[in-house]
Amino acid sequence: MLKNYIKIAFKVLLRRKFFTFISLFAISFTLVGLMVTTALLDHMFAPMTPETNLDRTLGVFYMDMIGPESQWNGNPGYGFLDKYVRGLANVEHFSIFGEEQPVTSFKDGKEITSELKRTDGEFWKILDFSFIAGRPITDDDERNANFVAVINAATAERFFGDTPALGKFIDVDRQRFQVIGVVENVSLMRHVPYADIWVPNSTSPQVARREKLMGGYLGLLLARDKSDFVGIKQEFQSRLPMVQFTDPDYKTMAGSPETFFESMARELVGERSAPMLLGAIALGMLLFMLLPTLNLININISRIYERSSEIGVRKSFGASSWTLVGQFIVENLILTVVGGAIGFVLAGIVLAVINGSGLIPYAHLTLNFRVFGYGFLMILVFGLLSGVYPAWKMSRIHPVLALKGAVR
Repeated sequence: MLKNYIKIAFKVLLRRKFFTFISLFAISFTLVGLMVTTALLDHMFAPMTPETNLDRTLGVFYMDMIGPESQWNGNPGYGFLDKYVRGLANVEHFSIFGEEQPVTSFKDGKEITSELKRTDGEFWKILDFSFIAGRPITDDDERNANFVAVINAATAERFFGDTPALGKFIDVDRQRFQVIGVVENVSLMRHVPYADIWVPNSTSPQVARREKLMGGYLGLLLARDKSDFVGIKQEFQSRLPMVQFTDPDYKTMAGSPETFFESMARELVGERSAPMLLGAIALGMLLFMLLPTLNLININISRIYERSSEIGVRKSFGASSWTLVGQFIVENLILTVVGGAIGFVLAGIVLAVINGSGLIPYAHLTLNFRVFGYGFLMILVFGLLSGVYPAWKMSRIHPVLALKGAVR
């Protein structure tokens, strides 16, 4: 039966080539937009190198320092993280690191701008960078203020060309660092690990910043298990009343460790609600699918009216409404699968163009298994949404009216 449905489906699609082209265009265009968006979200949030432990990672990315007439919100300070966050129970590793900042170097008289991030040794235990050569920054490097640096592959090429970078020196903002490691490039969309150059926190010339409660630093916690998140957040809250303020304008601190996805939810929807952000993303995708779905429904209804005689004959010879509904849904799914295949190819081309354009530094957007799975699910949803109503309408056609061609 299914084999016959497939044969009929291809003959019907080839009968009215223009309608088929419009349908395939709508399906593939919609899928390209959804796949590119899904690939971007996957590239930003899914566990991948160097954030392979993302499911056990929390960050202290945002705090509020509040007073009777003043409020300071933004990144926490080194002093707060060091005194009041370090040593939380069930935390395997805790890192304090700085936001990436642009730095300037000169090579053969040419100015080179790079993004520099200051870290400690724990940072490299939480994150799993892919090393091309050398080693990471260690606790000893941080403790002894060693002027050493890990650089990415792009920076190694900019400064040293094809020659090995290990052991050589790199000057950035009037500081000289010896290269001890070279890692694969990390995309800008991976905000926590992203940089061109990583150096120890202790090499910062701004020593006073290490005492401040607010500004310039972030905390990263690797829990022993994801189930420890609740306890870690509760202990964090219990420590906030202990904060000692040197500035009389401020009296309390507010904030919480959060996953990176919760952090994005806070920035986009105003609160740390991962389900709310997921719902907003899903709603946006459904709305994006709505217009092409409605267009495809109208085209499918037109196809049904053209086939009214065929439907009338089949009903007269005993074909049930469910049989006809099943046939039409199979036909529509075949159409959407063909359009989806075209959409996958086009989406791959678009992603390759984005990767090559440098629009997102070091991005490597791909149609991996996760993205492919989401795309296939979208094809099925698209096919069902656009096929169920026309199929139901077809099942309601009276065979006598269909044979007379009076169906509208």
